[in-house]
Parts: sequence; structure tokens; C-alpha cells
Amino acid sequence: MLRRRAAILCCAALLGTLPRLSPAATEEDAVRYFRAIQLDDERAVRTALARGVDPNLQDPERGETGLILAMRYDAMKVARLLLEQPRLRVDQAAPNGNTALMMAAYQKNMPAVLALLEKGAQINRPGWTALHYAAASGDLDIMKLLLERHAYIDAESPTGMTPLMLAAREGMEDAVKLLLAEGADATLKDRAWGVDAAEFALRAHKPWIAEAIQRHLGKK
Repeated sequence: MLRRRAAILCCAALLGTLPRLSPAATEEDAVRYFRAIQLDDERAVRTALARGVDPNLQDPERGETGLILAMRYDAMKVARLLLEQPRLRVDQAAPNGNTALMMAAYQKNMPAVLALLEKGAQINRPGWTALHYAAASGDLDIMKLLLERHAYIDAESPTGMTPLMLAAREGMEDAVKLLLAEGADATLKDRAWGVDAAEFALRAHKPWIAEAIQRHLGKK
């Protein structure tokens, strides 16, 4: 398995899809690096970085950077170490558009969100945003923080889904109420299905959320 992962990393680097290792680092160093991140092994990650592993290197399985993986696995010791790296690109996204800030918001990790924002992570970006992910997980404190820092409340995913639609679909009633109170547009429809937030709630078998949205719109 180690050889297979190393081979994948090597091929990807040659194709230019990954940041390259320095001549001093090996592909096995990169494999150990990603494994250490999942274990929150700060010492091993520090060793890998010292050997030349690029802090922006992407895992070949998901295309996620070490920082995104640290957010996924709640590896905060490693995350703090990575945030100290001068070459770190804090907003580097995975192929699916995920960023470290988005992952931290989804994992309800307020300390990580604050640290990433301090490092300059972008709140607003094309496609999925951290507000979408905070709304999906129902973390009101992170949602409020993002909105206070000018998160676009009606940000659209690649298919036009807004944070309100996502919160409604996921059954996050308090998140729906917060977004409505803050001015989210409940009349918007996504481009994939052509439905609004209330309809998303109905299709997800959450009629009480649909009713709350309809009351907000004065339809009930």
C-alpha cells in the first residue's frame, strides 16, 4: 500500500497536479506526512516539512491539502504548525472546491475558523463557501461570525444552492431562522432543480421547516 500511494504521488507530481517535493524529500516522506496529519503527530509533520515536503502538497486520494486534512481530522496541533509555514497557501482548494475554512466551519471548530481568518482565509469565494458549510452543520456561532465579517448570505453553489436552501434540506431549523432573520432571500431557486428553500425542506421530509419559511414569506 505504501508503494502504491507513493507511486500515485509521484505520477501526480510529474503531471503537475501537485506541488513538487524538494530534491531532499522522497515520496515516502509525503506519504508519512499525510498519515501524520491524520494522527495529529506534530513532530512527524515537522520532520517532513524540514525534509522538504511542500505544506501545500495535496493528498492523492481526495486532492486535499494537509491543512484541509488537519481540519477534517481535528488535528489542531498540526494545523497550528502548518499555519506557521511562510509558504502555506491558506485558501488552496481541493478539486471539489473545499477549503480549510469550509472544512473547519463544517466541523464546528470555532478556534480553527478564527485561526484561519487571522491568517487571511477568504470568507467569500465563487461556488461553495464557509457559510454554506456552517449552515449545513447548524453552527450558529460560526454562522454569526462569518456574517459579521461580511459573508454573502445568498452565496450560490455551482448549482445555485444557497446557505438557506442547504440548512433547510439538512433540517437545521435554527440555522434557517438565523438566515431568514439576517435577510436571506427565501424566494431564490436553485438551477439544478428549480426549487426554493421551502421546497428543499419538503423534499427532505422536513415540513416544519418549510412551514417556517412560508410563514416568513407571508404564505401561511
